This record gives sequence, structure tokens and C-alpha cells, in this order.
Amino acid sequence: MFETIRYEIREGVAWLYLNRPDKLNAFVAQMNREVKEAIKTATFDEQVRCIVITGEGRAFCSGQDLAEVDNQMDHGQILRDYYGPMIKQIRQCEKPIVAAVNGVAAGAGFSLALACDFRLVSDRSSFINAFIHVGLIPDSGNLYYLTQLVGQAKATELAILGEKVSADDAVALGLANRLIPFERWEEEISLFAASIATKPTKAIGLIKRSLKAVTELSFEDYLEQEAQGQRIAGLTKDHLEGVHAFMEKRKPVFSGK
Repeated sequence: MFETIRYEIREGVAWLYLNRPDKLNAFVAQMNREVKEAIKTATFDEQVRCIVITGEGRAFCSGQDLAEVDNQMDHGQILRDYYGPMIKQIRQCEKPIVAAVNGVAAGAGFSLALACDFRLVSDRSSFINAFIHVGLIPDSGNLYYLTQLVGQAKATELAILGEKVSADDAVALGLANRLIPFERWEEEISLFAASIATKPTKAIGLIKRSLKAVTELSFEDYLEQEAQGQRIAGLTKDHLEGVHAFMEKRKPVFSGK
């Protein structure tokens, strides 16, 4: 089905592996399309309750494969045709998406990680806004997400200086949620994703809507969106299960419905 990524489902988790390890999982147009299609597939698959994006080999994603781009190409059109649709598909997905950043995330690879809901890093991971080193600006939603995570001053520094951010510094800055020792990487990523997959999936989607609304709506409109979201959440089977479990003093078993 896919050539530049590997896609599989295990225990309610869709695993999306960027699969060009010989090129440090650098993007080509086909990979943009396949990531978009895989996210769309997982979004509409009822058995999927969490999505993990990671890289094969020693890198997460080194950004655009510059061998596919020449100076005659319209870089803006590349974003409109390939990167924009991919990032929009990720943003529209209401299921939790985890970036398991197993190595370097550079350029558009950094942007891909930023677009996810969680970023888990190993002690071999790093981030770099490499665009400045080839005379370009951060793209694929990079500064939109980066500014929200670290503030404008730090986002300016990372964008213009283009310095590498270590895994430790990424956690300290709020770029990453957790640092996982490399020797426990596979186990801990699987446990984290499995835990997310057991939570009330509809409520997570509504939380993601609310988080987006914070940057898009006035406070009054946000409160109305909040009320609408809570109405929808209150009608889910998972809410009913949560209430019953609380009353019965047991752990809830959510179905994602």
C-alpha cells in the first residue's frame, strides 16, 4: 500500500514509520502524500485510538530531500501541494498523535513533530530548525506551533540561529513531553501509546478541538464552544462508563465511543 512509510496497527495503535532510513527519512513528495493518506486512514478506522509517528533507523526525519528540489521550482507551491495538505490532515485528526522522535528531527521533520500532540524523545534525539542554513524560512506550520510551545523570543532564536536542541533541552523548553532512555525506547513508547489508546477517544478529540479554539476564538465564543463540546462528551458511552466505574469504585474500561 505504501512505499516510503510503513503502516501497521497493533492493539488499537496505528504505527506510522517514516521509511527511508538510508536518507535519514528525508521527505520526498510521495512521502508527504503517504503520511497524509495514512493519517486519514487511521482517522476513519474505528479500531485505531492512537497514532504514533516515528522513523526507521537512526533518524526521525531530516527534512526535505534536497536532491528532489532544484532552484527552478516554486518552493511556495511545494508547500501548497505537499506539506500543507499533510500538516492540515494531522491538524484535522481528532485522535491523539504521538511523535516518537527516535533521532534527529530537522527542518520539515521538526515541523512534523511539532504538529503532533505529544513529542517523546530518547537521549539520542535532537531538533534543529535547519531552514536558515539553506536560506529559507521555517515552514509546514513550524513557527505556528513553535511559538505556542516556547514563546516568541525562543522561537525567534531557534528559527534564526538554527542551533541544535538536545533532548534534555527540548524537555526543559517544553518542546518534548518525556525523555526516554534509548535502551527502553521501544518498550516505553509502546506502553505510552497503549495507555493513550485506553482513554476515552471521543473526549480526547473534543479536548483537541478546545485547544485549537483557544487560538482562534474570543473568550466568549470559546466558552460557547466549550459548552457544546461538553454536551457531546456527556452523551458518549465512555462518559457513562466513567460515571459507573466511579460509583462502583473500579477502573473504567473505555471503548472509545
